[in-house]
Amino acid sequence: MTKNIGIGFYAGLPLTDPDALQYVDLPMPTAGPMDLVVAVQAVSVNPIDTKLRVNISESEEPTIQGYDATGTIVATGHQVTGFHVGDRVLYAGTTTRPGANQRYHVVDARIAAKAPAGPDDAALAALPLVGLTAWELLFERMGFLPDAGANAGQSLLIINGAGGVGSMMAQLAHWAGLKVIATASPRHFDWLQQHHVDVAVDYHDNLIESVQRAGFATVDGVAILHQTEPYIMAATKLVAPLGHVGALVTPTAPLDVTLLKNKAASLDFEYMFAKTDNQVDLDSQGAILLRLAGLLAAGTITSDVTTNLTPITVDNLREATAAVETGHTAGKVVVSGGWE
Repeated sequence: MTKNIGIGFYAGLPLTDPDALQYVDLPMPTAGPMDLVVAVQAVSVNPIDTKLRVNISESEEPTIQGYDATGTIVATGHQVTGFHVGDRVLYAGTTTRPGANQRYHVVDARIAAKAPAGPDDAALAALPLVGLTAWELLFERMGFLPDAGANAGQSLLIINGAGGVGSMMAQLAHWAGLKVIATASPRHFDWLQQHHVDVAVDYHDNLIESVQRAGFATVDGVAILHQTEPYIMAATKLVAPLGHVGALVTPTAPLDVTLLKNKAASLDFEYMFAKTDNQVDLDSQGAILLRLAGLLAAGTITSDVTTNLTPITVDNLREATAAVETGHTAGKVVVSGGWE
């Protein structure tokens, strides 16, 4: 091992500020009983990085982000089983510990998975956060069955189908047998089709009319992957009796869910970090990642790396973050190739 270094900041600043991202010297991490120490080879940038960064107050200790990573294990905790030094792994990490934007990173083994042969580091680093979010919302929160073809005859409406989570959810839903309807801008309709969306809907149009015109009086599930408030009324009207409305974004105003009551339908929120924030069911995330990685290696799903900058440097991480901050990127933005 050599010395550790990270890319972080001491205050949440606009990306144009030179201090928004900077190199920081870090101590070499040591593995706790259930930890892995990983030599990081690739990370991806997600919208949550930006959302969290701008709200962080000034501190004498640096904040290190990075919620997707691939790397090679260099040390393991004494209670870790199933992992060995030299194994390549992937994981999403947690908001309660420093993130993966560092040369050596420590992560709980229960939320990591061994990487399969085949996919490169960039493809694997693009998978964990969106994959876990889509899987947990679709199969844990909304109750669909996570097996090939297991939900044949059922339907799912995805609002914001061309985003990172939407693109992954559409692929998983298709694999699981669901008929998939998704909203996007018409310029992204080809993208939707490539990700196994059966019916593309222009998000500018009346959502209820568009879905019903496509032949769906109701749908078994509605996944709101954008602001919740503008879509909750349409979702409650479109969801079938005993169905599920899923959401990702924290509401900023009261939600009218009255129509769900007489349908005995549910409103389900997903937050991928809920398990690690609350130390609940950690092993499930490692197990989900193992299944996702297997689907990726088999070609059943793709992780959609559309931008891959190399190697991991401040300049490349800044460029990657700037691309994500536009809000108009399709696919995942990755920084790979290890550290200079």
